[in-house]
Amino acid sequence: MHKSQVFGYLLIFFLVGVFVGPWFTDVTTATLVFVLIGTIIVAASAYEKTFAKTKKAQLNRQVGVLIGGCILVLALGVFRYGQVNLNHSVLTEFATHQAEGKGISVTMRGFVDGEMIVNGDKAQLIFHVTELEVPGRTIAVDEKTLIFLSSYPVYKFGDTLSVTGALQLPDNFTPGFDYIQYLKNKEIRTTIPYPKISLAPVVSLSPLQQLKISVYRRIFTVKDNFQSAINRSLSAPDSAYINGVLLGTRQDIPAELTNAFNRTSTTHILAISGYNITIIAEALLAVLVFFMRRRHAFWVSVAIIIIFTIMTGAGASVVRAAIMGVLLLFANGYGRLYDPKNSILLAAGAMIFLDPLALRFDVGFQLSFLAVLGLMYIAPLLQEKFKKIPEGFGLKETVLMSVSAQIMVAPLLAYTFNTFSLVSIPANLLVLPLMPYTMLFGFLTGVAGLIAGPLGQAVGLIALVLSSFQLHVISWLGALPFSAITVAMSSFLLFLLYVLIVFGIWSIKKIYEPKTS
Repeated sequence: MHKSQVFGYLLIFFLVGVFVGPWFTDVTTATLVFVLIGTIIVAASAYEKTFAKTKKAQLNRQVGVLIGGCILVLALGVFRYGQVNLNHSVLTEFATHQAEGKGISVTMRGFVDGEMIVNGDKAQLIFHVTELEVPGRTIAVDEKTLIFLSSYPVYKFGDTLSVTGALQLPDNFTPGFDYIQYLKNKEIRTTIPYPKISLAPVVSLSPLQQLKISVYRRIFTVKDNFQSAINRSLSAPDSAYINGVLLGTRQDIPAELTNAFNRTSTTHILAISGYNITIIAEALLAVLVFFMRRRHAFWVSVAIIIIFTIMTGAGASVVRAAIMGVLLLFANGYGRLYDPKNSILLAAGAMIFLDPLALRFDVGFQLSFLAVLGLMYIAPLLQEKFKKIPEGFGLKETVLMSVSAQIMVAPLLAYTFNTFSLVSIPANLLVLPLMPYTMLFGFLTGVAGLIAGPLGQAVGLIALVLSSFQLHVISWLGALPFSAITVAMSSFLLFLLYVLIVFGIWSIKKIYEPKTS
């Protein structure tokens, strides 16, 4: 067995350990049990007299050591999950104290750590707490909490505030959706409903936090100006759609259009995740190679991904998506990696080591990872199947990539949202091939609009035609009575579907191996 294969198995078992971590009520005990089992297997297999009487003694010992090593790495994954999931939280301690059925009121100082999310007359924002006032002293804190607001001014990233309210622990108010873990994945363990807020000109901030505020404020200023330029250049809902695909903002998209996106399984277009970044990145590469050398096209595609990442504020989920997209480009487009499968696993392992909760509770990461696997394993099989069909300026490759990603993410989407779209493939086939052009001319519209309003409106005519066609397709297909059905999928059925997909890939690959060898 090659060293790269051994490395791949170890990465897989680390991811498995993180994934199964939530199933153990006592993570410490589970970790120790796996360490004990792994150590015994490694020690027994490495002993020279083990398997001494078998014909393949050396091979059997190596396999035994590998199995034991995989179990030890699995233990590392379980431990890493428990380390993050169970770490100490000062704010949680205060949230658990009750006074007359409500949380005890506390005063905190810190800064706004994200953009406000506005929904009608309600809003919420992430507040990064750096100081907590208690009777007689001030406690230094480095945690986030979620604030719910009703009547409010507009707070921007980096605003330093003093917040007085009752800390509470979040509840899983929607059946089938683990809201507590969803917030925990965003490093949020408490909420504050409708507190008293005032500006705090003096707040204790670390040098790193000061740097973050300085950089992100500039990024969000550019984003706000860019978004306003698109709004001036295009009419609604096309302006909201362009801002959605470029910046990931959804709050200005009408409710009926949002429902159409859900029913056609095209919501991923509006979410800056690895799902659409990988599709767009590969589509860009496929188009750009017609105008420049492949190596140059690769770097242009990477530059565009970086620009999009910065424009969206470079949040953790967006950065993960960008890394997955760039890595896939490097593996498949640049052609310099020895083993792209291990590279994807290494990227996933590194990201999960930094944020273990993402593997189990971040649907965006899961869709990103599955989409990449679809492009790596299913797309080549489809390309072999339809190799006689002309390329058509990269259109065939884009369509096959769309279908490949859809096959891999469809079961998870159905399991997560209890909806299965019957028009997902035709909707994505009609919409996704145009996405690189829509994003390109949408981006140019915003840049032109920053220079001069009439120039933005002129350039925006092309983006308007593209977005209008895509929105019409999504609205029409989403309005069909049979466009989506409600499904109730168990975790076992989800697992079974992915087993069938893996078996299908393996079987078809066996069929084509003689032809491609």
